[in-house]
Amino acid sequence: MKTMTCNQLGGACEKEFTANTFEEMAQMSKQHGMEMFQSGDAPHLAAMGKMQELIKTPTAMQEWFEDKRNEFNALPEDK
Repeated sequence: MKTMTCNQLGGACEKEFTANTFEEMAQMSKQHGMEMFQSGDAPHLAAMGKMQELIKTPTAMQEWFEDKRNEFNALPEDK
């Protein structure tokens, strides 16, 4: 198991997500993002705006995703 924060995953808070794989981590982050979007949380909406800019350039989004995957993979296992 590894732990990353919303902020480490491009979000706007220190909520922690713990998962065995990066795919699980990304799914938890996505769910959290949807909840923050629905609640109208301004810092998260700003972070989502930055992500929307990345999506406009497929290679940029792909590179960002790979960087986050590499960051996850480099993390030590939780104790």
